[in-house]
Amino acid sequence: MMKFWMAGAAASVLAAAPAMAQDRYATDDTAPFSGVYVGGSFGYDVQPNDVGSRLLFDRGLDGRFGDVVTTSTGANAFSPGFCNGRARSAISPQNGATGCGNDKDAIAYYGRVGLDHQQGNIVYGVVGEFGKSEITDSVSGFSTTPAWYTMTRSLDWEASVRGRLGYAANKTLFYGTFGGGYARINRDFATSNTENAFALSGDRNHFGFLGGGGIEQKIGRNFSVGMEYMYHQYKDDKTRVRVTQGSALATNPFVLPPNTNGTDIRRSDEKFRWHSLRATAAFRF
Repeated sequence: MMKFWMAGAAASVLAAAPAMAQDRYATDDTAPFSGVYVGGSFGYDVQPNDVGSRLLFDRGLDGRFGDVVTTSTGANAFSPGFCNGRARSAISPQNGATGCGNDKDAIAYYGRVGLDHQQGNIVYGVVGEFGKSEITDSVSGFSTTPAWYTMTRSLDWEASVRGRLGYAANKTLFYGTFGGGYARINRDFATSNTENAFALSGDRNHFGFLGGGGIEQKIGRNFSVGMEYMYHQYKDDKTRVRVTQGSALATNPFVLPPNTNGTDIRRSDEKFRWHSLRATAAFRF
């Protein structure tokens, strides 16, 4: 439903192009940022360091997380600890191992279509965008087995519709932008535990928001280039891993009484967020 709504918004912008084109030449000198435009962006995305991120457990399968997974002797099965990254070995970094790799910062690429109106030095409009980032965000836990458990999320695609407001000085535009986003988040679970059985579940599509700003410079009647910063945030709190007995013994910590049906695992960090710094280019009709 959201994709159809965003497609309709983009179609409305394009439908306005003929009317805007009629007065393009009359307004280019006095309003260089008025009109419909299409373009794209390419840049690099960086994630904040989720200090203290860990795995949380629900031993009662009642939706309440924060339980301690214990061994048959009552010891904490995850006493080696956690780290906010992808596990590199079954030995936790707290025990002197290489521990975890950092979350992956990576490139991003988007296409966009927008409509601006310039009145004096003030420019306001709307922009729709669709694209992808190659970032990944992981968190890992280490058990006394020893074994490692890693939950990872990445971005399949992201769409947004945002407002834009700025100040134009001759053919240079300084602007801010804010709006809603809709993203498909890929989820992955991996472990060195080969005895228990694991099932991944949860929503993949999420609403969020984006905000930032930038500078755009006209380099001709129709073309402009710029630099832009953007902050992205999505609430990703529904992903679960259900751990059941599999081929493990009945004394396995995940299936010890009073609940022998298994244990649910989720991430403690519920927000998928990142920063973008990107170059932009646009063709204005």
